[in-house]
Amino acid sequence: MIKTFRFAILSAGLLLIASCKANMTLSDDAFTVTPQVLEEIGGQVPVTINGIFPEKYFQKKAVVTVTPVLKWQDGSAKGNAMTFQGEKIVDNNIVVKKKEGYAFNIKFSFPYQPEMAKSELFMTFDATVKGKAVEIPAIKIADGVISTEDLYRSTSANANSAVSEDAYQRIIKEAQEANIMFAIQQSNVRADQKKSDDMKTFKEYINLFANDTKNYNVDNLEVSAYASPDGGITLNERLAGQREKNAMQYIKKEMKSSKFNTQLDSKYTAEDWDGFQKLVEKSNLQDKDLILRVLSMYTDPERREQEIKNLSSVYAELADEILPQLRRARLTLNYQIIGRSDEEILETYKSDPRSLSCNELLYAATLFDRTGDKAKVYTATSQIYPNDYRAFNDLGIIAFEAGDYETAHQMYHKALALNANAPEIHTNLSNMLLAQGKVAEAQNHLSKGGDSKENKEALGASYIALGQYARAIETLKGSNTESEALAYVLNKDYTNATKVLNAIGEPTANTYYLKAIIAARTNDAGSVKDNLKKSIAADASMKAKAATDLEFAKYQDTIDTL
Repeated sequence: MIKTFRFAILSAGLLLIASCKANMTLSDDAFTVTPQVLEEIGGQVPVTINGIFPEKYFQKKAVVTVTPVLKWQDGSAKGNAMTFQGEKIVDNNIVVKKKEGYAFNIKFSFPYQPEMAKSELFMTFDATVKGKAVEIPAIKIADGVISTEDLYRSTSANANSAVSEDAYQRIIKEAQEANIMFAIQQSNVRADQKKSDDMKTFKEYINLFANDTKNYNVDNLEVSAYASPDGGITLNERLAGQREKNAMQYIKKEMKSSKFNTQLDSKYTAEDWDGFQKLVEKSNLQDKDLILRVLSMYTDPERREQEIKNLSSVYAELADEILPQLRRARLTLNYQIIGRSDEEILETYKSDPRSLSCNELLYAATLFDRTGDKAKVYTATSQIYPNDYRAFNDLGIIAFEAGDYETAHQMYHKALALNANAPEIHTNLSNMLLAQGKVAEAQNHLSKGGDSKENKEALGASYIALGQYARAIETLKGSNTESEALAYVLNKDYTNATKVLNAIGEPTANTYYLKAIIAARTNDAGSVKDNLKKSIAADASMKAKAATDLEFAKYQDTIDTL
């Protein structure tokens, strides 16, 4: 009898415990998740969970803590926890009345990690009834994370780098000038002018051009004669014309003796008011503002001359300092410096690279098609001209495009040490940091990258990483890059995204992958298969990526056959 009584008590206790467990178990329809499929936005995975404790569910002496947990292989992340208590519990948690039940809402976000692509979201419970632990099974409420935004890393890896351009010009236009000065109201070329330093240098150029037609090409020689704007217009017309004639005769004689021939052009200006004004502006004359005011008030030459002469306090200075400089004939040799041809540069690079200038070496790199050959030229340039940052920057680009980020980092920072203000280095560092997911660091360099199209492309990719898709589109519009296409995809503008992807001249695995995503979102199964096949052909690793990508959740059988 006693044994039967004890058994009855034990059975009743087990039944009570079982009843408690049954009453505290929740079904998955007690929770809804927004969005239904989790998605990375701005480097975060935002989640809103709406839950409900049904009527008559919550025990009066129960305490329940609910915690969302995202789980993946070898890792997990917890969301915000909420704790609830029954109406007979004395504490500061949210009270749930048994007869009424309770609806609640949890908003939180997980910092995105690439491993989250293949994951599951659970609602977990930590519960007690009357102080004793009660097991409530975890409930799976969502699958995985769409991580299409994270493709900004690969679009940045494929982005256009900012090359440090060579400044090599095969043909450079130059001019050499000399002045023949004349005495007041005189037009003869004086002996001292023929022997002036100005004229000696000019004659040396004439001799050089006469004897070196390979490296120099002369367009013409101009003679421009002038008279100062003092004296009558009739006198100055005659004087300036005679100065032009005498200067031409003199220079023709010099050209003949040097056996130099080129086109001769000449003109004269009777009253050089323009030259007068420029000299006054540059001078330290006490009343120069007054003189300049007269020039602005009067256009008639005679009235100008008279008004300036009326300024007796300053006219003597003009006569001594300004006017003599206007009595001249200016000789101008317009010529071109002819640099090495492409063939000559390549030949010299192979035989004696040290005889080439830094610009010539950087230009030589552009004459090779193979990346390995370009790298050799840039390496030689960095050794011959170690203080010029450009070769290091361009070596960094080659390493970055090959996926060697360690070497790229070294080269970019060597370049930066030589020129911290070079915008192209900051742009390239931004691309590399974005490709590594280091958005904050990339932004520090983007602000120093200038207004180049390459920097705008990197800037647009950074906006994608921050979840600012409309801003990314505005920045990238018209660039016809993978980053622009990605921004449109994330903004659900598949028409413009497709236009951009079709305009990309050299499609990559990433280009086709984006096309496949658009096809999946628009239920075009044929295009999904076709574009994934092309993507995998370009990069075999894309198959494994597609297999875990929720964008292709409906197409796993297709992916298995690729």
